[in-house]
Amino acid sequence: MIANVARSPLFILVAASLCVGAGGAGAEPLVTQGIGTSNCGRLAADLKPAEGLNNPVNLMLYSWVQGYVSAANVSMLENGTKHVDMSALDERKVIALVLDFCKANPDRKPASAIDEYVRKSTKIKATWESGTVKWDE
Repeated sequence: MIANVARSPLFILVAASLCVGAGGAGAEPLVTQGIGTSNCGRLAADLKPAEGLNNPVNLMLYSWVQGYVSAANVSMLENGTKHVDMSALDERKVIALVLDFCKANPDRKPASAIDEYVRKSTKIKATWESGTVKWDE
């Protein structure tokens, strides 16, 4: 399945544009790039729920959401002792959540849908030693 996606013309085009756009002079910082910060109106047209992860845009979105929520969890754990259970975020739920949000809010960004999901989700208490992640040394 992933091999088929990797041969897709859209996947190759997106991958190539990411490689070219990331290192150019005057390029935007990467924190402001990616599928999660794209325009909802354009993204909604490319999401195809029936195709699951065989659709390269669906796959990119699902992968991005997994990373985004993982980062949110680390942040929440570093600042407290709770996190969101990611096991509920299968590809069907992610694609439907973002597609519904984007159709209702074409001028917004998919990251806003995931921020809302994280905010509203039940948080699970965990044991975490704050300060274990050393990103800024």
